[in-house]
Amino acid sequence: MLFLNMVSMARKNLFHDKIRFIITLIGVTFSVVLIFAQVGVYLGFMRNASMIIDKSGVDIWITSRDTPNFEWARSFPERKINTVRGTEGVEFAEKLIFAWGMMKLKDGGTEQIEIIGYNPNSGIGAPWKMKKGNIKDVKGGMYIIVDESAEKRLGRLEIGYEREIMDKRVKVIGIAEGVRSITTAPFVFASFETARELASYIGRDNITYILAKVKPGYKHEEVVQKLSQRIPELSVYTGHDFSFRTRKYWTIETGMGMGFLITALLGFAIGMVIVGQTIYTSTIEHLREYGTLKAMGARNSFIYRIIFEQALINAFLGYIVGLIALKFLIKGYEKTGLDMVVTPLLAVFVLVITVMMCIFASFISIRKATKIDPVMVFRA
Repeated sequence: MLFLNMVSMARKNLFHDKIRFIITLIGVTFSVVLIFAQVGVYLGFMRNASMIIDKSGVDIWITSRDTPNFEWARSFPERKINTVRGTEGVEFAEKLIFAWGMMKLKDGGTEQIEIIGYNPNSGIGAPWKMKKGNIKDVKGGMYIIVDESAEKRLGRLEIGYEREIMDKRVKVIGIAEGVRSITTAPFVFASFETARELASYIGRDNITYILAKVKPGYKHEEVVQKLSQRIPELSVYTGHDFSFRTRKYWTIETGMGMGFLITALLGFAIGMVIVGQTIYTSTIEHLREYGTLKAMGARNSFIYRIIFEQALINAFLGYIVGLIALKFLIKGYEKTGLDMVVTPLLAVFVLVITVMMCIFASFISIRKATKIDPVMVFRA
């Protein structure tokens, strides 16, 4: 009965002023959406930053010394792949070219692109999901595959369309999907030979990556150590380590992570201020009721539960409304070409943060309510 009275009083106090409650709900919802948006967009950026690495299907990445991330690799002699293939524990190794280029647009302008050259026979480094065409279709000519997201910067591209890359004529033979770059430059895939011709500045005998698969029974770290000893002039990473290195670069070196973190914290602070103000005002207005409860023998823990109940109602209602608003926000981001990644783990994380935000915001009110003198009830 006491618990039911506590819940009833908490709801009564919270919903007494509907305008104030709605303002509070909007504040919590805004905080929830802001935190979701900042963390979700950050996760989307990081997924795109290491997407080529994560989707490659290989265990080891070999590149120029101290390459900070996937996009900034320097070229090195192609003959190094023979050393890799001859190393114990390596099942196979493929070469990959990454280079920057310029594509001529239909209106005569130009747009920067990222060129990836792969072996069409193995498909290592190729797009992992094709909307039209096949990854092997790039063989035998100046053919390219573009992602559907590239249309925003490169204009409409369909199979059979022709364009110029670095003053060389190429034909679109495939449309991929889900291959987005963290930079503004779209990815363009081609065969290894075509990519080397388009990016002639890297040299006829040079490559930018060697991708290796480890034989069953060998540990990845063990093979990485052997390769590092045999080709000390290059950097050797497991796929996981190179992916983490790339994400770390964009998060810390560019300051991107700090920017998202500050905005998310701002959303948390805004929610705390709004919820705290609402609960505190409600507490002040009902001080006599709390005094009556204490005069009747109610313990401070009972007062805690009433105020915490108000905080939890604010948290859960704001979170639910925030999730509804988030669906529309995600669609809006997709139209701009940005990815917002909302995982079940993120949803739980934001729920916990929202509850903590509202609970912390109620502590000032708790101190005010529990320090009240029950004698005030009997004063005129």
